[in-house]
Amino acid sequence: MLIRPDAGDFRLILLYTSRVVYGVGLAMLVPAAVAVAFGERMDAWSFVLAASLAIGIGRLSEMFLQTRRPLNTSHALASVASSWLVVPLFGALPLVLSGHYVSYLDAYFEAMSGFATIGLTLANDLDHMSRSVNLWRHLMQFIGGQGIVVIVLTAFSSGAARLGTLYSGEGREDVILPNIVRTARFIWRVALVYGVIGTGVLWAALIAAGLGVGEGLYHGVNLFMAAFDTGGFSTQSSSVAFYRSQLVETVLLVIMTAGAFSFALHYQLWQGRRRELLANTETRTVFLSTLLLLAIAALGLARTETFTGFFELYRHTLFQVVSAHTTTGLATVPGRLFVTDWGALAPASIVAAMAIGGMAGSTAGGIKGIRLGVVLKGLKADVRRVLLPENAVVMETYHAGVRKIVQGPQVRDAALLLLLWLGLYLVGALVGLFYGYPLELSLFESTAAASSGGLSIGIVRPDLETPLKLVYIAQMVVGRLEFIAVFALIGYAVSVVRGKV
Repeated sequence: MLIRPDAGDFRLILLYTSRVVYGVGLAMLVPAAVAVAFGERMDAWSFVLAASLAIGIGRLSEMFLQTRRPLNTSHALASVASSWLVVPLFGALPLVLSGHYVSYLDAYFEAMSGFATIGLTLANDLDHMSRSVNLWRHLMQFIGGQGIVVIVLTAFSSGAARLGTLYSGEGREDVILPNIVRTARFIWRVALVYGVIGTGVLWAALIAAGLGVGEGLYHGVNLFMAAFDTGGFSTQSSSVAFYRSQLVETVLLVIMTAGAFSFALHYQLWQGRRRELLANTETRTVFLSTLLLLAIAALGLARTETFTGFFELYRHTLFQVVSAHTTTGLATVPGRLFVTDWGALAPASIVAAMAIGGMAGSTAGGIKGIRLGVVLKGLKADVRRVLLPENAVVMETYHAGVRKIVQGPQVRDAALLLLLWLGLYLVGALVGLFYGYPLELSLFESTAAASSGGLSIGIVRPDLETPLKLVYIAQMVVGRLEFIAVFALIGYAVSVVRGKV
């Protein structure tokens, strides 16, 4: 049944979208202050200009679009999708004004990659980018990782009921606390507490690696946001390889893994329920798939003799597989080596890891461990029904906070989403094939864009074909919002085109 929106529906969607724009405008004042502190005058003005524009539009919209119409499900989903498309328009302004991007489209690509915690970049001369602009790239990941729509709107809402669909529309599934506002605040509390601890440990590790005190703090802040929010942007063009430190890599492995845990699991751990870490079906699925893909990648690299010693092989394989599986995108080797030196098995493992992704309700992207686990449980139940007597009662369970019975609708929904994800990966790969890139490279880059994996084999670059840039941007949005919110916005757009408004 087609929706038939009227002007009031669009008024409500624009109102909520403008509130998110306003919140992101306020966030731009942070890099503006950093630019002033470091004497980066031109960048300071660009952040002030972009922030003023976003804040001004937000305030004017609040004045002229105010409405008493209640927010229903379709409004909420469309507001989420439109916010994710509009916010990068403002986030891209200081990027393009910095001079490190060939065009506004490249800056928009970068902003979308940041907010969606992808990590693919089109920046030129990243090693000489100003501190404030580089901080903004990482801050976008931090904001996007927590969920820009719900996090911003909780600041403007006196009630939580109407935020429920906004929360799920951003790819969140678990309501951890009794209402969405308290859940959103818990997510921020986790991020900030871990931020202080993680940044402190990284700071110490970076100083040990040879950076100065001030430089170490700057890199530590950026690295934490990139790792915990599974974003993958780096301060240097060589990513983590720049530091040449096993200690830094070890700390990042822990932070990336924590970022790929669901916030529901973090809540259980904060409540002292450490057994949940081992009992949870999703953590088991992700752990086992990581071990399997790590073994396959190591076997492939051993056959190619890319690394001469076992320790170096294990060190780099572990980091790349974990970075891919958590959909972070940080790397200790140049991306082109995946093509020239890593053979076939190891890159295939990286692609599979990015495709699966982390846990549902985390900052990670991809299919998610719980969906894969439920599908496998459903498959196991079907096999048992075939093998056991006809009158046998077959029941499979999974653990997610509490023990639950695997039911047919759950398996069907998980399988449907799995197929949608595979289709999303394939679409980008087919477009890459159209532009002459080999299948394995096209599939690698497409999976990185859609799953927020962020690792790149070099297709994403400033002179990338414009249609392919647009396809990757679309994959970023659809993958980050996990389809439903985007479908709702498309429904409104179709209604406009067909004259149903």
